[in-house]
Amino acid sequence: MSATLTSAAGPAPSAPLQAVRSRSHGANVMRRLVRNPVAMTAAAVILLLILVAIFAPWLMPADPFATSMFKRLRPVGTPDYLLGTDELGRDLLSRLMLGGRLSLFMGIAPVIMAFVIGSALGILAGYAGGKVNTVIMRCIDVLYAFPSVLLAIALSGALGAGITNALISLTVVFVPQIARIAESVTTQVRRSDYVDAARASGAPALTIVRRHVFGNVIGPIFVYATSLISVSMILASGLSFLGLGVKPPQPEWGLMLNTLRTAIYSQPLIAALPGVLIFVTSVSFNMLADGLRTAMEVKQ
Repeated sequence: MSATLTSAAGPAPSAPLQAVRSRSHGANVMRRLVRNPVAMTAAAVILLLILVAIFAPWLMPADPFATSMFKRLRPVGTPDYLLGTDELGRDLLSRLMLGGRLSLFMGIAPVIMAFVIGSALGILAGYAGGKVNTVIMRCIDVLYAFPSVLLAIALSGALGAGITNALISLTVVFVPQIARIAESVTTQVRRSDYVDAARASGAPALTIVRRHVFGNVIGPIFVYATSLISVSMILASGLSFLGLGVKPPQPEWGLMLNTLRTAIYSQPLIAALPGVLIFVTSVSFNMLADGLRTAMEVKQ
């Protein structure tokens, strides 16, 4: 009777199988990144700093440009001045919030421009090979031979102080580094079987680069570029500290660190606040870049 019921109802159901869904590489990377608490903490800190910088005009408790020699170097916790005042009596909290705009911009913008230029040069050199590779990479090596700090200072000194010249200097500093990574990764991908197959099928070089090369090399290049943002922030702050970047009275963390250095003995906490923000932001970008690198590992 049991056999009859079984045969009538059909075969017994097998154990449930998990549905295999194809996920794009970007979705897998995002899933791994979200599971990384360190990377998520760093991303939250960066997002908070960006939001505060964007909405600084509405969040500032006081005018960041209003001076008063009677209120100079007020300590942290003073009524009406939560983080004290600077050497000219300006509200330090307001200046730190507004200064985040230029500091973050000077750290991110040069890397974005260098990412575009360096990736284009590196992919072109890596895929073309031969004399094209030799010419591009030897020019890149000339710039890469100079230490980043010295090259940034030399270019900024030659071009003159200012935000635009500082951006140009930092972009030139990072282009060789990104181009070398792009050339190395592209050379490896160019030797792959699927690229050889596409080339043998008669596909144009531009199509091969767009469909088969670009998608496989842009990830590692992007991760490396993300790790350069922390270096860019430190270099940009250093240029402002030396008087080669942002000009006063515009607030910027590196410039504020310079102007407050005379208060290191009387109000050390106030003098250290811009440096603390530079340190926290740089470390956050580094941790986020490490999380991206870990999430993109195929072995995981």
